[in-house]
Amino acid sequence: KSLIRVGTFEFAAHFGTRSDLESLTRYTMQKLHPDLVFSPDGVHEFLSRTATLQARLIGQWMNIGFIHGVMNTDNMAISGETIDYGPCAFMNVYRANTVFSSIDHAGRYAYGNQPAIAQWNLTRFAETLLPLLAPQQDEAIAVATEMLGQFPSLFEKYWLDGMRAKLGLKTVESDDPALIKNLLGWMQQSGADFTNTFRDLSEADLPTGGHYEDSAFLDWHRKWSTRLGRENRTVASALADMSGVNPAYIPRNHRVEEALAAAQDHNDLSVLYRLLAPLATPYESRSEFAEYREPSPDGCGYRTFCGT
Repeated sequence: KSLIRVGTFEFAAHFGTRSDLESLTRYTMQKLHPDLVFSPDGVHEFLSRTATLQARLIGQWMNIGFIHGVMNTDNMAISGETIDYGPCAFMNVYRANTVFSSIDHAGRYAYGNQPAIAQWNLTRFAETLLPLLAPQQDEAIAVATEMLGQFPSLFEKYWLDGMRAKLGLKTVESDDPALIKNLLGWMQQSGADFTNTFRDLSEADLPTGGHYEDSAFLDWHRKWSTRLGRENRTVASALADMSGVNPAYIPRNHRVEEALAAAQDHNDLSVLYRLLAPLATPYESRSEFAEYREPSPDGCGYRTFCGT
């Protein structure tokens, strides 16, 4: 919808005049939220909607194991869409501290840090809007601080909604966060693949073999089955819904590298086209695409670069 970023507002606030900032804000609102242009609380609501869009987006990233890799303010679109695909990749083995970017030595943009970084970026965005939020700076800071303080719970809502859907849950129970986090904890401890675990749960009432023989998983599965039983619907119905939100195929890192190498070294695009076939229908599991479900053989040793 737009390539205007938090960084665009930072640039205007730092190098431009108040009039420039007002023009940019009005233009962005007109493009993304035209109903706010003439609203007396338009800028306040503009900040609020931007935060909501970001919370939803980061929740979606986390739900599919996506790691953007370089979440600086110039890579954060005001529209709440993912832009600047650079050192991004999908997680294989579940680890909250997974980092792929070759320059992210401290793990600032690791998978588990993405919600906090989004809030940090939104704080920078709010700072640029302070002159427009209220006549007095103290009042503007209070308004922005209150709104930004709601981001963690806002993100948690979207993340939980997505995770409930991944586990076939349509209702809300207070113990759901613990159920979800216990599964993720088991995945991290056992070295289970993020995408395949959720997909396996979508395709069989009780997955078997490998990690799934572990007593900790079986204990979790009993609790999940009990929780699912309170949904008042068949297991088949739940699994069908889960298959619609848990992809069978993601662009596995080693497969992406194979496609790049074939194109660059041999001018061969056939590897790319074969990879695109399962990715075109990622929720439809097909036997001829079985190899594309296999995790990278090097585990977490993969590195991506900003020029990829």
